[in-house]
Amino acid sequence: MAVPPIEFSSRRHEVPPAAVVTGGAGFVGSHLCDRLLAEGYRVICVDNLQTGRKSNIRHLLGNADFTFIQHDVVEPLKLKAHGIVRVYNLAAAASPPMYQRDPIHTLRTNVIGAINVLDLAKQTGARIFQASTSEVYGDPEVHPQPESYSGSVNCYGPRACYDEGKRAAETAFFEYRRLHDVDTRIARIFNTYGPRMSPEDGRVVSNFIVQALKGEDITIYGDGSQTRSFCFVDDLVEGIQRLMAADESPNAPVNLGNPGEFTMLELAQLVLELTGSRSRIAHRPLPQDDPRQRRPNITKARELLNWEPAIALRDGLIRTIEYFDAELAGAREAALAV
Repeated sequence: MAVPPIEFSSRRHEVPPAAVVTGGAGFVGSHLCDRLLAEGYRVICVDNLQTGRKSNIRHLLGNADFTFIQHDVVEPLKLKAHGIVRVYNLAAAASPPMYQRDPIHTLRTNVIGAINVLDLAKQTGARIFQASTSEVYGDPEVHPQPESYSGSVNCYGPRACYDEGKRAAETAFFEYRRLHDVDTRIARIFNTYGPRMSPEDGRVVSNFIVQALKGEDITIYGDGSQTRSFCFVDDLVEGIQRLMAADESPNAPVNLGNPGEFTMLELAQLVLELTGSRSRIAHRPLPQDDPRQRRPNITKARELLNWEPAIALRDGLIRTIEYFDAELAGAREAALAV
């Protein structure tokens, strides 16, 4: 059941309400911008383009209801736009190679950026969404992971700038809710994939697909028995919108992810099958603090939001492979034209 679009008066002087999406030029953020525009919002997309890409929102730049602002949320976000009723905070580099390039900036984005965006929601009275992450569970000792599990995170490890930053952001969201009565919604997002991921993203789905399409070795860290759960981006956006549309805010985070669980070897073999690639599988040492298992318990999302993923991994991968195939072809043509 999709969230119904907002209905507006046809009188010209009435302006549709606005939604702010930080990280809106990113992979998930750009899909969310599409959805919000389709539901009748004016969309203000804020992105510093550190990991977001202008190409993800190019099709929206001519839309009168879409505004792009290049801005880093580490700095206060001051918007003059009237009628802001929704704020979505997706500003953060989400893949380990990207967020580890500048761990201090990653920490600033996740903590100071979250507070700056919360201040915007407080000032405007908007309902605000926080894109938290399954990384708050660390290398979990409970499987699958329910929201009640407090996690097993190494606060000194190479992933801590992201993991602990997101945990601190959740604290900030709950304190603004408690102290300032801000209407907050928090989703702990598990591995998500789909079109508009960057070929240089560094996460497992994009890595495997790009390597397979290029005929390169598919890199698996460790023996490949570690597991992940993969949610197609359309399913995730549906879950986000149901969480934001709920009449009452859950007084706790909600897991959003696909409970299907696959080993890295299973994912690699499926990508090889769907691409028809002759790439070989190459094993590399397992990175520090890499989780052994990751699978969401989505009981709360089912009960509160009537939500669960609808797109099977095979079907989602086919669509994602088509996207990457076109992206790589375009890159080859551009290189030849130089």
